[in-house]
Order: sequence, then C-alpha cells, then structure tokens
Amino acid sequence: MIDAKTVARAQVLVDPHVHGRKTTVGLPVVPYPDAVTDAVPPVAPRRQHVWHRPTGDVDDPWAWLQNRDDPATIAYLDEENAFADEWFARGTPSIDDVFGEIKSRIVETDMSVPVLHGGWWYVSQTREGLAYPIHCRGRSAEGAAEQVLLDENIEAAGNDFFSVGAFEIDRSHRYAAWSHDVDGSEQYEMRIRDLSSGIDLDDRIDNTSHAGVAFSGDATELFYVLNDEAMRPYRVMRHRIGTAQSDDVEVFSEPDERFYVGVGTTRSGRFIIIESGSRSSSECRIIDADRPLEPARLVRARADDVEYSIDDWGHAFVILTNLDAEDFRVMTAPIERPSEWTEFIAHEPGRRITDIDAFRDFIALSEWRDAQPCVRLVRPDGSVTVIPVIDEPHDVELESNPEWAASSVRFAYQSMLTPPTVAEFDATNGRTRILKRVETPNLDLSQYVSFREWAVADDGTRVPLDVVVRRDTPVDGTAPAVLYGYGSYEYSIPPRFSVSRFSMLDRGWLWALAHPRGGGELGRRWYLEGRLLNKRNTFTDTIACARHLEERRLVGRRRIAVYGGSAGGLLVGACLNISPQSFGAAVAAVPFVDVVSTMSDPTLPLTVTEWEEWGDPRVEPWATYMLSYSPYDNVEERDYPPIYVTAGLNDPRVGYHEPAKWVAKLRALRKPPVVYFRCEMGAGHGGPSGRYEHWRDEAHNLVFMLRTLTPPQ
Repeated sequence: MIDAKTVARAQVLVDPHVHGRKTTVGLPVVPYPDAVTDAVPPVAPRRQHVWHRPTGDVDDPWAWLQNRDDPATIAYLDEENAFADEWFARGTPSIDDVFGEIKSRIVETDMSVPVLHGGWWYVSQTREGLAYPIHCRGRSAEGAAEQVLLDENIEAAGNDFFSVGAFEIDRSHRYAAWSHDVDGSEQYEMRIRDLSSGIDLDDRIDNTSHAGVAFSGDATELFYVLNDEAMRPYRVMRHRIGTAQSDDVEVFSEPDERFYVGVGTTRSGRFIIIESGSRSSSECRIIDADRPLEPARLVRARADDVEYSIDDWGHAFVILTNLDAEDFRVMTAPIERPSEWTEFIAHEPGRRITDIDAFRDFIALSEWRDAQPCVRLVRPDGSVTVIPVIDEPHDVELESNPEWAASSVRFAYQSMLTPPTVAEFDATNGRTRILKRVETPNLDLSQYVSFREWAVADDGTRVPLDVVVRRDTPVDGTAPAVLYGYGSYEYSIPPRFSVSRFSMLDRGWLWALAHPRGGGELGRRWYLEGRLLNKRNTFTDTIACARHLEERRLVGRRRIAVYGGSAGGLLVGACLNISPQSFGAAVAAVPFVDVVSTMSDPTLPLTVTEWEEWGDPRVEPWATYMLSYSPYDNVEERDYPPIYVTAGLNDPRVGYHEPAKWVAKLRALRKPPVVYFRCEMGAGHGGPSGRYEHWRDEAHNLVFMLRTLTPPQ
C-alpha cells in the first residue's frame, strides 16, 4: 500500500560546507547590495474598484488582478516573474549553488521500508535523475520491488505539473484506485488499475476531490467524493467497476456549506466511513463494506462544537471526541448501536489526543503534550504503554500499519538533528527495532546543536520555539536567523529534519521554529487562543519569539528573516505591519494576505468553510477585528524589510491574486521596500511538482534570505 509519508521521507535529507562567518548589525534595514537591482520593478496599473464593507467603503485599485482571463493580469505576472528571475540569475550564492548543496545531501536512489499488507510487501522507491517515486510490490520483503504498480514518472510524462492524490488498493489486492492532478488545481482524474496486468480499466472518473476513496469488500463498487463549484468536497458517489461515470449513484450530499465531506474505511476494512466536518463540528455515517448498496447509517447527529471520528475495534466501535472534553477523550460503542457511547479513555487537560488507530489487541493514540508529540498504546484492560523515542524536541508519528491484527506498530521519528527514522515497536515485549534511518551523506551531525527556548508574549504567555545552529556559530548577538511560523487551524509543526536548512546553518545562520497560539502544540486551548477574535495572538507571539532571540543574544538585532507559507504567509504579512523593525527580511510563500476581501466573498473556494476559523467580515465584530490585521489592508509607509513572495496561478486555496495585489500595493508606497515576486504559472498551492523542482523552489527562498541578510565577503 502506497504511503505518502514514506514517499516524502525517501525524497528528503544532508553535506557540510563550513563557513561559520560572523555577521554585523544594521538598523534601520539597509539591504546588502545583492538584495537590490538596477532593473525597474513592474508597476500594476490602478483601476477604480470600491468594496462596500461594514467598516466603510474601501478603494481597491488592484482588485482587477483577480480576473485571470484579463490579458493584463497574465502580462503583469509575467513581468514580475521576469523581474525576479533577473535578480535571482546573478549574485552569490546562486540558485544552482544552493540547489546543488541540497541535492548533494540526499541519496537520490532510495527505497522505503517494505510494508506487509494482505500477503504482499509494498514499497516506494526513488531513482537518481527521476523526479517522481515508483510504487511496487512483491511476495517477500526482499523482493518488494519486483512488480511495478505505478511509475509516477511515466504517468507524469508530458505534464509540467503532476501530483498523485488517491492510491487505494482493494481487499483482494487486485485493483488500485488512483487519481492525479496535472495543473495544481486539486481537481483529480480517477482511474482504476488492474494490478495483475498493470493496465488501467476503461473506467474514468473526472473532477474528483482529494477527500478519500473506498472499495466495497468485493471490489465491485468504489466510493469517491466530488467537489462543488467552490472546491468544497461535498458529495459521495458510488461507482460500479466497469461502468460509465454517468451511471454513478449519489450516496450522500452535504448541503451545509461549512462542512467538508470525506470517505474512507475503518482500519479493519469492515466498514466504509462517510464523515462530514466543519471547523468545529462533525458527524459520521457507516456502511458495511460487504453490503455496499445499503444506505449509510448515521452514527450520531452533529451538534455545535462537538467533533468526533470513528474506527472499529472488532467487538465495538471506538470514537475520538471532544464531547465534554476540550482535549478529547476516547469512547466505545456497540457495533449495533453506534450512538450509545461509553467512556474508555478519560479526558486529561493538556494532553491533546489528535488521532486513534485501532488494532485488534490495542488502540494507538497520537497525542500532543507540552509542545511535544507522542504515541501511546492502550489495551482493552486500560493498561498503557508509551512508545519510547529520543529525548530532544522531536516528531513522532505512526507509519502505515495496514495489518489490523499485527502485534507490532510501525512508527517514525525525527528531530532537527535526527534524520527520519522508521522503527517497529513490539507490543508483546516492549522492544523497539530500527528498520531504516535516512542516510545523510557528507554530514557530521555532531557539529550542530538543537534546543528549545520559551519566549514570553505580551500577555505573559510562554511560547515555545525550537532552535538549531552550528556549534561554532558565535553567540554574540550578531548571527542572522530564520524564524519560521504557521500558527493556524490547530496544525502543530514539530521540529523535523530538513536537508535544505543546512545551507543556512553552514553559513553561520540560526534556524528557529516558532509555535505561536493558533497551532495545536499545547492543546485545544492553545488553538482557541489563536483563532477568530484571538487571532492577533498568533502574530504577537511570533514577534515575541523574535524579541526573545535578540534578548538572548542568539541573533543580531534586525537580523531575523521571518518565513511562512499559506496561513503562515498571513503571519509574515501581519508581523511586518505590526513590528517591521523586528525583521531584516521576509519570505511569504503563497500567503493568505487579502483576508477581508477573500473572506467576504462566499463564491470563492473555501470561504464559507473558513468562517469558523477566521470569522465572517461581512458582519461585526469580525469586520473590524479582521481588518485590524489583514496584511493587504494595513500596508502603510513603514520601514519594511526586503520581501520575497510566491504564488501559484492554479492555487485553489490561496488565490494568486492575493499575493499579487499585496506586492502591487507595496510597490506603490512612496518609499517601497525591495520586493521580488514569483508566480508559478502551471502549479497550485504546493508549488512546482517533482522533487528536483521542489528543491530548486526552496533554493530560491534560501538564496533570497542569504543575499539579503548575509554581508558580502
């Protein structure tokens, strides 16, 4: 079974080019010569447009950039790309330099740990020179690469962009339902492959979402999800293998535009699950996989601010819920009466249970506590075993464990200085066996050190941040640093290993990962204190982290490059408006910066579903509060640092026009900052596809920061 986590892990990881140079302090921001260019920046024409908002009418002369069918829009994006490319093409280090460093730290021909599933061993591999993984299987672990199931390189041929969405194998291991996206729009075409022949059937299912897929027990029926016009997964369909898509039958449709829909199976494969979920509520329906034509059975009706998910434990259902439990608890219910819940694992404030995986003899709980993930195994008698991992701040997560009756658990751990490591914990004897650690050629990890710091926010809240640096980098208040942050959707960002990061560390930089409120690192309360009318805490927490690094003399004053993407790009933009003097550079990747305009338009993708995260600015109190931090709306004459901005023309999550408008408005200031903007014209939210293009894309981010904050030698 193809596991996205093992595929991604096989593509990353590391070479020392030691410099450890001292750097200098400079206030206000005076970009180093390599940060500027003699070329004239593009100017986006102004066109009259007025937004009518509860806070008053607002002139938006760059609203026209939202129309991608206007030739002037594409012309402007092309001009910005040419302007940025001209700058990146000269100076040191070059894109090729940093790309080469990243590439040199990776074993390009590699293979994931084989996974046993239904008598087959499944594996994914990469090969030097090929951009995409190859997925295989065999009858033994040693021969797991014998049969090629899907070579993404072959499927991607002729496309500038290619991304596999679903890859689901049926219970008999005869068929695989797989989907792909060829432009970054996240609209997928689904195919069904006969694994015995390697040939796709004639079945072709268009415009599916990436919200799951499930086979019936006998593999005669396939359940999948369609998007509505706003890119919301909303409708579950049932497809009979060997028939046309026009004959497919609707199984469930979600009328509430706040809710997404997903489909999947329980780990045992016994039930098909249909889940509807908003940002604060959910409900599940189940179908016996051996009776796929029967109507879906409701588990428990949705209620405001109550979330739950379900798995089957053979003798009972097991449910993860926040019902009367802010950080979630675990319940059980009879198979025949799934709405009758009995507590099995009690709520423990501060221990946020994020996921459950039911095995035959135990339940695996994925949790966050004290800004640290962990995995616990709980048996039917209530006894608990914690899977042991490294002591330093780390990440740990369950691997693919498709065998429901297994007595051992595959998991992976890593840290800023521990490469991704796949291990197996034997629940019968408590022993851990390392199966694979990603190789790190030419890298002496003993030359680096990582540690955790705690900043103090304006309201006294302690904010964790993880730091990594070379041991020989001077701690004298002169070093430059990257401060990376996200802080939204209760998404926790653990301190993971990164090959690209060493290009900064080996040049005397420090890398810090902030964990501001809005993420989930310290439980559900941490998230609630960074969303809706508490959103500004995300930004002030990040600024507090920057201040802490300066006060500890870990970095130089105004020597911090703030870096984030998507909602993390919002963090970047808001921080630059609130405290531009805290930063010497900024990288905003596909940034969500036009908050009020986007969230006021329910016809745009994701807007309605996002109101529970940000608020609805068409009404108060959201209108005034969201306006107070929206980066685009708060651009003023400030001492902004140099900024690098990216976008994807086909991005369905953050429209390209948001960063485009932001850049245009920044350029129109009386004293504009140095700004470079690149829009991928054939990609979406995740940037270019293929590992080599991804490394080159990251090289642009690093080169911008290096040229901006590293003085010329």
